[in-house]
Amino acid sequence: MLISSNIADERLTTAHRAKLAYVYVRQSSVNQVRQHQESTELQYRLVDRAIGLGWPPERVQVIDEDLGKSGAGGVDRHGFQKLIAEIGLGNAGLVVSLDASRLARNNRDWHQLLELCSVFGVVIADGERLYDPRAYHDRLLLGLSGIMSEAELHQLRMRLHQGERQKAARGELRLPLPAGLAYDRTGTIILNPDEEVQARFHLVFAKFRELQSARRVMRYLDRNGLSLPVRPLLGPSPHEVVWRAPDSARVLNILQNPAYAGAYVYGRRQKDPSRCRPGSLTGTVKVAIADWAVCLHAAHPGYISWEEFMANQGRLADNVCRYEAGHSGVPRKGAALLQGIAVCGRCGRRMSMRYTGPHADYPVYCCRSDRDQQGSALCQEVRALAVDALVERIVLDALVPDQIEIALAAAGQLEQENRQLERQWALRVERARYEAERARRQYDAVEPENRLVARSLERAWEDKLRVVEAVEQQHARWRAQSRF
Repeated sequence: MLISSNIADERLTTAHRAKLAYVYVRQSSVNQVRQHQESTELQYRLVDRAIGLGWPPERVQVIDEDLGKSGAGGVDRHGFQKLIAEIGLGNAGLVVSLDASRLARNNRDWHQLLELCSVFGVVIADGERLYDPRAYHDRLLLGLSGIMSEAELHQLRMRLHQGERQKAARGELRLPLPAGLAYDRTGTIILNPDEEVQARFHLVFAKFRELQSARRVMRYLDRNGLSLPVRPLLGPSPHEVVWRAPDSARVLNILQNPAYAGAYVYGRRQKDPSRCRPGSLTGTVKVAIADWAVCLHAAHPGYISWEEFMANQGRLADNVCRYEAGHSGVPRKGAALLQGIAVCGRCGRRMSMRYTGPHADYPVYCCRSDRDQQGSALCQEVRALAVDALVERIVLDALVPDQIEIALAAAGQLEQENRQLERQWALRVERARYEAERARRQYDAVEPENRLVARSLERAWEDKLRVVEAVEQQHARWRAQSRF
């Protein structure tokens, strides 16, 4: 109910009524706009409050561009900025809002508004009384009102966060799951029932176990035409599994997600206001594994063990080239056989690499520690081709007794990898055929007379058939190239 006081009307003068009256309307979220329509309607009825204070209806303007936006700061509120601009231009004589929390939920915006209203002589009105920011007691009440609005929001957040964390500590907080996992009808976390999804994640972890590099895994998937399943949180079909081309970020997200190790984790990221982006309240940063708020091992089925997950994190951290931190980095391309492990025979220190020749493709082992540390001459340089040839001959001679077993093991490994890829392609072809069959059943189910729908379903069926043909052709090309 809106209550006005006739005593407060003395604060309004002819100079105030010569300017415009602005009614500011805001709701904090889209859900509030949809579900709390009475509050929104009550704010719109503040126009009658301005009219009752002596403003003609045509000189009362409503600013409602901020419906569905929080007043806590960090979000661009174009309506509030418009209000500030009109006050600064001297066009406003009265600002009407339901209460202080509607105008701002943070002291920065609130006191900016009070200062401008004080400078330009603008009166602020709520549902009960008028306030003159130039008057000491009114300024004091307005300041306290803004502080209480911000404190109230802080208390609400703290209560919600504590309840959420307590529920997460029991493993009962329902969190968004990655594509490899799913909830069953009882709410229990299980592996995604899709066989192709499971096979693709098993392949990613197996190849990282072999290749030891996320980028190499990405190149392996891309080379063999294998996509990765993802579950986007936003978009036209949120939380639905879709297939995307592999890239390094997606592979890293899989390897760094503890859910795939069967762990229930809460608090992997924390807020960092210094990384705030436009359109969001705050940015987030990763939290170290030891500092996770909740980490329950073996909470649900996973693709790897927790021990393998921790080993993968150590491998990923070591792949970053930071020698000062003791990280060797991922092995790189190079023609030299002993790069990174060759030791100088004179001083016993590790030798580095450099390449010579017209195309910079002749490797040379170089001991440059004396020159780098003391400014003296190089200790020695050795051409790598002769040394590598000698090492190769020694290694091959040592393997002569076991060369049959080694050849058989290599052939078995190649055959096993071929079977893995054949399984991936078989599942991909099966999915494409299922989608085409599903489109055919949808086309058959429509009434023949309903051509408006039948034509669309017919085009969708034809598109699915083209996809099947393309996948089968790619599979045939892969089988022709992979024969050994």
